[in-house]
Amino acid sequence: MAFEQELVINSRLRISASELSWKFSRSSGAGGQNVNKVETAVVLSWDLEQSECLGPFHRQRLLELYGSRLIDGCLRVCVSDERSQYQNRQIALKRLADLIREGIKPPPPARKATRPGRGAVKRRLESKKQRGDLKRQRRNRSSIDD
Repeated sequence: MAFEQELVINSRLRISASELSWKFSRSSGAGGQNVNKVETAVVLSWDLEQSECLGPFHRQRLLELYGSRLIDGCLRVCVSDERSQYQNRQIALKRLADLIREGIKPPPPARKATRPGRGAVKRRLESKKQRGDLKRQRRNRSSIDD
């Protein structure tokens, strides 16, 4: 994944480089003097609402899933893990692709309600009966004073 290439989400979905917006800043944390003079932190933004590569169904699913995370309709990924801007760019592209992949996955099928089987009901009732018998035995013990 080079900086000017499109972002490949899956075989049918690709985001062109023109839709991605990059910002760079100085990173905090480890890095020695490098931290004070090189802009290694990366913010990758993608305008979800204005994107031309998404269909209405996928756009709606992403808006529902990441609605609270969007800023002005843009999905943003901030990375300052590495000391190199290039490595941080690669990580940001991967994270954005993972977020989008996760968002456009179809929802899991709804759970089909079923009744417990006859054997499961029988086992449950037997264990309840054993527990009740145990408690009854404890209650009916005669004391030494009797």
